[in-house]
This record gives sequence, structure tokens and C-alpha cells, in this order.
Amino acid sequence: MIIIKSSAELEIMRRAGRLVARVLQAVAAAAKPGATTAELDQMAEQTCRAEGALPAFKGYRGYPYSLCCSLNHEVVHGFPRKDPLREGDILSVDFGVLLDGFYGDSALTVAVGAVSPEAQGLMDATRRSLEAGIEQCRPGNRLGDVSHAIQQVVEGAGFSVVRQFVGHGIGRGLHEEPQVPNWGEAGRGVKLKPGMVLAIEPMVNAGGYEVKVLKDGWTAVTVDGKLSAHFEHTVAVGEDGPRILSLT
Repeated sequence: MIIIKSSAELEIMRRAGRLVARVLQAVAAAAKPGATTAELDQMAEQTCRAEGALPAFKGYRGYPYSLCCSLNHEVVHGFPRKDPLREGDILSVDFGVLLDGFYGDSALTVAVGAVSPEAQGLMDATRRSLEAGIEQCRPGNRLGDVSHAIQQVVEGAGFSVVRQFVGHGIGRGLHEEPQVPNWGEAGRGVKLKPGMVLAIEPMVNAGGYEVKVLKDGWTAVTVDGKLSAHFEHTVAVGEDGPRILSLT
């Protein structure tokens, strides 16, 4: 069942999303060569709790950390660790909070120092695909319009869309209906209505779309070992168009 949010509920989600954005902004600024993702995880959790919120991912289905840190060929759900980041790495950071009964969720991929042209192109295309998907979050459009817009940008740039993981509805639950694939046909699927809230999150590979999950049960990596990027926003369908809730 897709849950329509009231204006009051959307305002709480806006506050949750704003906090997520502030945390990710700080994490991105700290993701320099020599820093560790374990340090970034600690920073994210401390900032979140200081604002009266709970880290949404810690303990969720057994995930042991507050921040997902996926490095280079890691797609999503990577564990923070003590190895220092290196010049040329790309790092996907995914974070969520629970604030006053509602969730916020967002992700971005950052360059650690100077990166290769391929890595920069991958990040730019993934970000553009997210923007294209968000633009379709208008009343009367179909969910397939969002998915198709993302796929068109990604494949037009010569990259591939991960199929094993998708976006999702969000609200009082971290994962609600509907699922939001990053590929699909325009004009198909659920009709979008004001008050629907979607976590739209293209995961894009430089090579093939195939991924596998490592023995830790969480970390997903590209099968061919090529780079992957991930961007995400929590987006409400507004009367006049999309409203991004996870911005500062």
C-alpha cells in the first residue's frame, strides 16, 4: 500500500531530510586522502544524535553501522573501515535518520582528491540521472516515467543501471511501497499523486550492471570490478511538481 503524507507529515520529513543533507555535506567535506571511513561513520552518528535523531541504518536488519561507505567498485551497503582513503578513490556515502517518527534518506558519491576522467564522468552521469528522475515526479505522471528518465541518461552516457537494487517509498517506514526501479518504460506503473514520497537512488556502473554481495552479507560490488556511483534524494510529489526533501 502506498501511503500519502499530509502537509504536516511532509514538514517533519523535510526536517529529517535537511538533517541528512547536513550530515552528508560534512562527511563529503571530510572525505580527503588519509581520512578513514570509520571516522566518517563516527562523525555521522555523533552529528545525528546531537540533533535529537537516530541513525536509521544502524541495527536495521542487522546492519552494524550508521553510514554506508562504498568505495570504488563497491555499489552499495559497504562497511566503514580503518583503511585510509587514497587519492583518486570515489566514495559513495548513504545515510538516513529517524526523526519524530519519520525517516530521511539520501546518498552521494564524492571524489577523494583528483580522480580519473572516467570516474568523474560516471559521477556526473549518475547525478544527472537522479535529476532527470526527480523532474518526472509530477502529479499524473507514472512511476515508469521516473525510471525511464534515469535509464535514458545513464545509458546515453555509456554506463549501465544496476538492476539488483532499487529506490523505494519512504515515510514512517524506511522502506515503503512502491519500489522505484532505475530502468523501465515511460507511461507504465503507478500514477503519481501529491503526497507520495519516494527515495530515488540510481546506482550506476562503469561496466556491466551485474553485481554480487560479499561474504559479509551486505557489501555489493560490481562483478567486473569496475567503478560504481550512487546518488539519492528523498522527493515528495507536490501539487506543482517535485519537492526535494533532502536538501539543506
